Amino acid sequence: MKILVAVDGSDYSRMAIEFIAARETLIKSSPDVQVLNVQWPLPASPARIVGMAVVRDYYARDAEQVLRPARRRLQKAGLRPNVRFIVGHPASEISAAADKDKVDLLVLGSHGHSAIGGMLLGSVTNAVLAQTKRATLIVRGKAKGYADSLRVGIAVDGSAYGPAAVKYVLRHLELFGSTPSISLLHVVHTYDLLVMPSVAGIAPPAFSPAEVRAMQDKAFEAAMGPLRRLFKGSEGVQANEIRLVGHPGDALSAYGKKELDVLVMGSHGYGAFKAAVMGSVATRVVAHGSTPLLLIRRAAK
Repeated sequence: MKILVAVDGSDYSRMAIEFIAARETLIKSSPDVQVLNVQWPLPASPARIVGMAVVRDYYARDAEQVLRPARRRLQKAGLRPNVRFIVGHPASEISAAADKDKVDLLVLGSHGHSAIGGMLLGSVTNAVLAQTKRATLIVRGKAKGYADSLRVGIAVDGSAYGPAAVKYVLRHLELFGSTPSISLLHVVHTYDLLVMPSVAGIAPPAFSPAEVRAMQDKAFEAAMGPLRRLFKGSEGVQANEIRLVGHPGDALSAYGKKELDVLVMGSHGYGAFKAAVMGSVATRVVAHGSTPLLLIRRAAK
């Protein structure tokens, strides 16, 4: 497995390194782990005054302060990381490196703000997500110790991203530990509006609780059916099927906080100048959750 971890010396990037360092089963498979630091370029005028030799030395020393602890932590865990730095715009360089090296996983540490906070993951992370289609793991929340075997939840909604997420997890099981606990999560609609009394004299169609339950069952089966077939050919790997009720973003983030170590979900991604980089459900999960989030950027064909 080829993994690229972007670091900037912040607590968030240290969390990303710590997550990889805790992957005992992954480490035994001898993954190709690359650590990248991107240095912002100095303004042209000061750079000309001091000379390029001084500037290069400045970049190298500053990068080494960031890369040294990451290198040591990964080496202590049994890895032999390839560390390097680039000068340029962080988001563009990280995205370009992930695409050029065709990595299986891009790992970023990010803070995460409230929904009112604007940039939910920070400007660099948002910009990276807008520019890459590589599977991206965003490690968030407070730093904590991670077990080797993780509790993994895969959000499925009946779209092509569900099978893509399942296939990714099954193809890279070593990332999630020797005996990961895998759950398929589907959020069914409450159908509240269909059982409410009339509004402004207009009565909506009335459904009994049994009929609502039947509609929820049908939606759940439609989402889960194709995925069961994927697990049948996965050499004994099994998945729990979890039905959640409510708004998908809220239900997934609440469940993730209590029950999961990693939440996996599909996310389309738009251009850098679009408002919705991840889609409404993923954005809501980011706004209200703190569970590490693995975004699968390509839908299954």
